[in-house]
Amino acid sequence: MANPGQTSQTVPATRDSPASPRSRALAERLRAVIGDGKVLTDPAQLRTYECDGLAAFRVRPGIVVLAAHRDDVVHTVRLCAEAGVPFVARGSGTGLSGGAVPVADGVLIVLSRLRAIVSVDPDNARVVVEPGVINLWVTREAAPYDQAYAPDPSSQQVCSIGGNVAENAGGAHCLKYGFTVNHVMGAEIVLPDGDVVHLGGTAPEHPGLDLLGAFVGSEGTLGVATQITVRTIRAPESVQTMLVGFHTVEDAAGTVSDIIAAGILPAAIEMMDALAIEAAEAAVRCGYPEGAVAVLVIELDGPQVEVDEQFRQVAQAAEARHAFETRIARDAAERALMWKGRKSAFAAVGRISPAYYVQDGVIPRTQLPEVLAEIGRLAEAADVRVANVFHAGDGNLHPLILFDDTVPGAAHDAEQLGFAILDLCVDAGGSITGEHGVGVEKKSKMSRQFTEDDLDTMQLVRCAFDPAGLANPGKLFPTPRLCGERPGVHTAADTHDPALGEVF
Repeated sequence: MANPGQTSQTVPATRDSPASPRSRALAERLRAVIGDGKVLTDPAQLRTYECDGLAAFRVRPGIVVLAAHRDDVVHTVRLCAEAGVPFVARGSGTGLSGGAVPVADGVLIVLSRLRAIVSVDPDNARVVVEPGVINLWVTREAAPYDQAYAPDPSSQQVCSIGGNVAENAGGAHCLKYGFTVNHVMGAEIVLPDGDVVHLGGTAPEHPGLDLLGAFVGSEGTLGVATQITVRTIRAPESVQTMLVGFHTVEDAAGTVSDIIAAGILPAAIEMMDALAIEAAEAAVRCGYPEGAVAVLVIELDGPQVEVDEQFRQVAQAAEARHAFETRIARDAAERALMWKGRKSAFAAVGRISPAYYVQDGVIPRTQLPEVLAEIGRLAEAADVRVANVFHAGDGNLHPLILFDDTVPGAAHDAEQLGFAILDLCVDAGGSITGEHGVGVEKKSKMSRQFTEDDLDTMQLVRCAFDPAGLANPGKLFPTPRLCGERPGVHTAADTHDPALGEVF
């Protein structure tokens, strides 16, 4: 069974201890203000919310609030601030870095009931939604006006806009259209003290500091978004998809660099290696070229004339790199099948491995051949299989590290290989995350990418929003440094990790 992010070393024990007196008192106040039916404290019900998409990290919250209205969020955050109790906001719970893992004896604010499409304004190309709205619903609402919402994570059928904003989600088409931050125009935010502010707005540009830009991707550490204005794009006149098979990973990776170097900006370039292809074929029978060591799914969109010319150039680039099969989707059904293989690849790996660990890192795309070769060498040295399926156009790697979780130590070895791959990304001039966020999983690697001064500066920004450190503590930063705390060496005796239940 697929088990994303399963590790043996990082799994903290879930607590079954009774709620603290402070938690019980807070629950009573919450019930009095927002209603009894929206406040959960039964341990059996709380277990449902112990983790997000990264199931390796589990923490039982003290209280779960099922917010049904913006004011439920405001009241909850305000009461948390008064009681000094930490809180975590959660959307659909599909995140893969543990960004929505609860705080032990804290409050988990579930936003999945806030699913209203507030307004659709095609004349100004914008849609206003509540945070629990599913990503794909925005395009559904915009489609009658020949518009679409560009960010498209693989989980777009279930992930929510609020979670996309927290993690600055991307997707296959962010190569051309950018990440979530490029499509959020404004947001209503409940600050960690319960005050409500509006960042950004409906104007194309805003003077002053870009606080909205700082909020997007802050992983819930600056507050909770309760209404979001997103920008839509005009649906392209023509969309063409191509599937290209190669005998070597190096030729496939080289083709990606050649296409971009030629000045062509496809809507998407996705790459899968032989192991990922094997998994996808086993799961969905996508009909990828037989014998391919690597395939590229390339999508071009825009005016018909432009797409036709660029397709000719892309085909030439692939041929020059010894592509042995090039297939152009003849209709929507064939295009959907090409994408089905790619978008099902993560789950499909469960067909060929008892468990797997998903990693997310970024490298300069010009270094794809060298870095992929080094990942292969690291995997061979660790005697672990790695399937590569990723956004090749922007160098966003998603190595899937396969292991048998019934073998003692195998999960630990997979986790260590994942961290070694992240080191490789940083050494190549890349990043420890492309679109999954840092969360609990990769916060220890922030100091690998950033200097202490960098991290202290980020903390100063966070403290400006949340001086008490109540909003999603224990995430993103390598240490749960409190506002006003001096940088320096900390020992196990004085350093606590709120996400692992040592707050109180």
